[in-house]
Amino acid sequence: MREERPIIALDFPSFEDVKTFLNLFPSEEKLYVKIGMELYYAAGPEIVRYVKNLGHSVFLDLKLHDIPNTVGSAMAVLANLGVDMTNVHAAGGVEMMKAARQGLGEGPKLIAVTQLTSTSEEQMRDFQNIQTSLAESVVHYAKRTAEAGLDGVVCSAHEVEAIKAETSQDFVCLTPGIRPAGSAVGDQKRVMTPADAKVIGSDFIVVGRPITQAEDPVAAYQAIKAEWNA
Repeated sequence: MREERPIIALDFPSFEDVKTFLNLFPSEEKLYVKIGMELYYAAGPEIVRYVKNLGHSVFLDLKLHDIPNTVGSAMAVLANLGVDMTNVHAAGGVEMMKAARQGLGEGPKLIAVTQLTSTSEEQMRDFQNIQTSLAESVVHYAKRTAEAGLDGVVCSAHEVEAIKAETSQDFVCLTPGIRPAGSAVGDQKRVMTPADAKVIGSDFIVVGRPITQAEDPVAAYQAIKAEWNA
C-alpha cells in the first residue's frame, strides 16, 4: 500500500509559520504532513488539532523511547489527537513497542525508527558499538518491529528491498531523506530521489526543505508528487 501524497515535513519553529505555509495551498488540496519535535514542543497538541481540522493527514514524528508503561500511556494520549501515524524507536525493544501498539490502538499506523538517516555506518559502530553493517542493523530492527505487531519502519530507501524481503511486502517502509535530483543533501547521509524511492518500493516518502524552502512551495510539492506518482 503506497501513499500517493508525499509527506511534507513541517519543520517550522512556530504555529504562525505553519499557518502561513498551509495557507499557500488551495483548501481542496488535502496534504499529508509530518509534525516533528521542534514544532510539537513549540506549539503543543493544538497544532495537531489545527492541522486535522483542516482535513490534512498527520504523521506525528516524536520517536518515543522509554520504559514500556510510559510509552504505552503516552501513546494513549496521542491516540486522542486523531493522528494518522506516529512512531517509536525500535531500540526501545519488543515489549516497549507492544505497549505502544496497545496504547495507540489499532486505528493509526505505528512505525519504528531503525537507524536515523543521518547515521553513518562509522558512527553506528563507534558510538552505538553495533559491529554489524548498517544494513544488517536496520533489517534486524525491522524484524523485531514486525514481531512486536507494528505496521512498519522508518528507514532509508536504500534498505527497503531488504526489509520487505525479511518481513513482508505489506510491511510499511517510510523513507525520509528524499531529495529531487540536483537539490542539496543537507544533513542527511543516505538520500534518494522520489522516482528512485518509488521503484525500490517505498510506501511513504517524507520531503522537507525542497518544498518548505522553495521559492514556490506549491509548485515544488506538485512536481515532487508528480515524480512520486509517475
